This record gives sequence, structure tokens and C-alpha cells, in this order.
Amino acid sequence: MKALLVVDLQLDFLPDGALAVKEGDLIIPSINAIQNRFDLVVATQDWHPLDHQSFASQHPNQQQFDVVTLHGIPQVLWPDHCVQGTVGATFSEAWDSTVVSAVFRKGMNKQIDSYSGFYDNNKMDSTGLLGFLKDKKVTEVYVCGLAAEYCVFYTAMDAKKAGFDTFFLDFATKPISKENLQQAKKTLIENEIVIVNTSEELKV
Repeated sequence: MKALLVVDLQLDFLPDGALAVKEGDLIIPSINAIQNRFDLVVATQDWHPLDHQSFASQHPNQQQFDVVTLHGIPQVLWPDHCVQGTVGATFSEAWDSTVVSAVFRKGMNKQIDSYSGFYDNNKMDSTGLLGFLKDKKVTEVYVCGLAAEYCVFYTAMDAKKAGFDTFFLDFATKPISKENLQQAKKTLIENEIVIVNTSEELKV
């Protein structure tokens, strides 16, 4: 079984969103075009409480994008985004989400952020995604969505650690920082995660 994981394709990460990824909307047609090639399509969704501690607004003496230590681990302080029940937390209507079998929400614990679709950042709480994929007998995981060097990267890393053959769909993701993405790609390659540069290279 081959599963496509579509990570956080939400309005707040798209142009004009609260934490917009530049040209993030340009990947949507590519994702729509490949979804029917997979046995299973699964989505993740950032779903933060209003007072989430990763928000810069909760730290009066800090600025957006400052890095602090939160409960023992480094934390980027983000603009308020993907707040539960808000329009910004919803999926883009340009994306054909009708094929999605399940949605796994993350970042609901206000004390800890959650980049990966599998766990929060301190690996204490599982989203249930791993159990779902194993129950479906998935062996290969293909990861796309937003943002490339954060949630897509960490989701791919955790998929590989869980034993799946893992593929990072570079043509179907966009980064916040191109420089940080280059470093992330080096780490992916070091961990034997396959980077797929174009849809033509996709062997499904």
C-alpha cells in the first residue's frame, strides 16, 4: 500500500494567510493531479488553541520568529495561525480533499508545538497517524504540503523512523526559507529518504 500524506494545506499557510508560505498555492494543482495514483490519501491539519505557547502573542517580550526554549526544547515563535474553528485553519477549497480517507489534527496541546503529523515536538503524544497507516498495511509514504522544511520535513523523518519507505515530494511543497530547505534536504538524504523532484519522477 502506498499512501500520500498531504500536510497542512490550510488557508493560513497560503498567500494572504497569517503564516503564508510564498507561492504555497502553486503546489495545489500538482497535488490534485497525483492523488488518484495512490492507494490512500491522508491529511494533517494544524489545529491550535487560541493561547498556544508557540504564538509570539503569548510572549510579550519577544518578537515573531524569535527562537526561545519552551519546555526544554527550541521553539520558533510564530504569528497566531490555524486557530481552532477559524477560517485560516480550514483547508484550501482549491485542493480536492474529497479523496482524503482521514484527517489527523496536531498542535492541540497549548504547551507544545507539533510539526510532525505523527507526534508533537517532544514525542510524548501521538496523533494516531502511525497506527492508522499500519492498520491499512501501508509500506510506502509520500509526503507533500506545507511548509517544506518544517511540517513536511518532520513528518517525512518520522515516517522513515517508523519503518516506511519514505519519499519527499519536492515538486509538491514550498519552504518558508530556501536556505533552511537545502539543509533539510541534506538531512533527508542522510536518512535515506528519497527526494522526488518532479511528478514525472514519481514511480506510482
